[in-house]
Amino acid sequence: MTQQIKSFDDYKAVYQKSVEDPEGFWAEQASTFTWRKQWDKVLDWNFTEPNVNWFVGGKLNITENCLDRHLETRGDQVAILFEPNDADAENITYTYKELHAEVCKAANALKANGIGKGDRVCFYMPMVPELAIGVLACARIGAIHSVVFAGFSAQALADRIKDATCKAVICSDYNSRGTKNIPVKKVVDDALSMDCDSIEMVLVHKNTGGELNMVSGRDKWWHDEVDGQSTACEAEEMDSEDMLFILYTSGSTGKPKGVVHTCGGYMVYTKYSFENVFQYQEGDIYWCTADIGWITGHSYIVYGPLLAGATTVMFEGVPTYPDAGRFWQTCEKLKVNQFYTAPTAIRALMAQGDQHVTKYDLSSLKVLGSVGEPINEEAWEWYHELVGKKNCPIVDTWWQTETGGIMIGGLGEHSPMKPAHAGYPLPGIQPCLMDADGKELEGNDIEGLLCVKYPWPSMLRTTYGDHERCRQTYFSAFENLYFTGDGARRDKDGMYRIIGRVDDVINVSGHRMGTAEVENAINEHELVVESAVVGYPHDIKGQGIYAYVIVSGDIEDEDAFRKELIQVVVKEIGPIAKPDKIQIVSGLPKTRSGKIMRRILRKVASGDTSNLGDTSTLLNPEVVDEIKDTALV
Repeated sequence: MTQQIKSFDDYKAVYQKSVEDPEGFWAEQASTFTWRKQWDKVLDWNFTEPNVNWFVGGKLNITENCLDRHLETRGDQVAILFEPNDADAENITYTYKELHAEVCKAANALKANGIGKGDRVCFYMPMVPELAIGVLACARIGAIHSVVFAGFSAQALADRIKDATCKAVICSDYNSRGTKNIPVKKVVDDALSMDCDSIEMVLVHKNTGGELNMVSGRDKWWHDEVDGQSTACEAEEMDSEDMLFILYTSGSTGKPKGVVHTCGGYMVYTKYSFENVFQYQEGDIYWCTADIGWITGHSYIVYGPLLAGATTVMFEGVPTYPDAGRFWQTCEKLKVNQFYTAPTAIRALMAQGDQHVTKYDLSSLKVLGSVGEPINEEAWEWYHELVGKKNCPIVDTWWQTETGGIMIGGLGEHSPMKPAHAGYPLPGIQPCLMDADGKELEGNDIEGLLCVKYPWPSMLRTTYGDHERCRQTYFSAFENLYFTGDGARRDKDGMYRIIGRVDDVINVSGHRMGTAEVENAINEHELVVESAVVGYPHDIKGQGIYAYVIVSGDIEDEDAFRKELIQVVVKEIGPIAKPDKIQIVSGLPKTRSGKIMRRILRKVASGDTSNLGDTSTLLNPEVVDEIKDTALV
């Protein structure tokens, strides 16, 4: 295991060492892994191009470190503990030996179907073990996995398949989610009808059974292809900087960005951060409730825990089925030690009443985690007092798809806690706060733009097929710094509190959504002339989506029109992007150069119209009063 931090004093000493000698520090962490060939150089980097290479010349396969190296010492230990959607169904377990065998079989099936090193494979699946097995099978043979959350629309799926020129799609027939049986394969069929010419094969896992359209020659059943394969598959030798996966994230412009992570650095950082943040101990049961379609699922359901030899829980269902006690019932049943979820889920369960928590024995819990967005104080207190019984430290973790792993957060019980504060940077992470003019803000009790000064092993390397976009988005705002896009406050104790996005990105239930992406979808409606989308405070989701829409002609039935717009957004992006409020307006506040003044729209959406600032310089100041008077607040 990684050398774990054992106290706050220990953290301070380790952090100091990691900043004074980052290469030595990360070389020490990397030396705990199995490498086919040792690296020639720890780090080669610049933030100008940008060009970042960790463990240069090192050769490895990440699945040998997730699976093979555990076989001798913990082959019979449970690696994946699957909790199905149906609370009464039996748990399914895979020991490290069994998981290794299944990954090898799936890897052999992929190879038999012409998938090899460097090929992109898209996954569109529910949270079933076969998703984790398929992802690891890709990594085993050097194929690059691109997991798309199975709630995205056919259009969003098609866009991602085309951008990565994927060779195959792996999906399920249906997805069991609460009382619903959601057609997954049909969405894939619809997506592939949109000029996804690169796809040669669709591999379908029979999850629930049911009517399906199987295209001859293209569509194959998982069980037909995988079940008869050999349980041995030699792992492909990969360079430390070979691509491991592409994961798409929303940006401030419409097109999703394919964030690229590579093998060596991602491996080193996810294990180190997992073991330290959650203070994982041998024999613990760890549960992250995220979906593998998001980075949290990649790093802290699959790779981080398996690299550490942990038992990781995969959950298929929803937190409110069969009732709002499902999370806590599962914690009691599985004797969960570390529990990691999103503030959205916590707020939603708070609203259902304390009785759903208090009837379960949660004494096994040791660490509670929060991820996806800053957690508000009320939710933090409820989580700490009611779920953790004031005995469990809360690790409020800040990080991004682009960072690959947790950057700022608690270290189990070994660091101070403060409600709504992420806390201190992990060893090796060098954050700084900048003002808008590019000057670093020194000292404590200050607020600024959150940047990172020095590379860390799991940082993104590029945006797939468009390196210039990577440079523009993350490295052009400030010279020689990675810009996170977030504002933050460093308090008098040096603890960081994340304030939120400073660009046109909103955080809905912990999922980043570009406002341009939602606007583009709304603008598809034939009666829409123009739209502007902003985030506003939402009791459950953290941020809701508020859309201002200009239409052509008269709308006879505004409610029906709003429903039509919502359907357009669901079709283009998926249910996750549904606007909560749609205000029909005659115009939008614009500067004389034509820029929409979103600051005004954000204030109106949040119900704060007391001080909208100077509007006299706007091209159309009169529209502000109209928007205020008809606001849906």
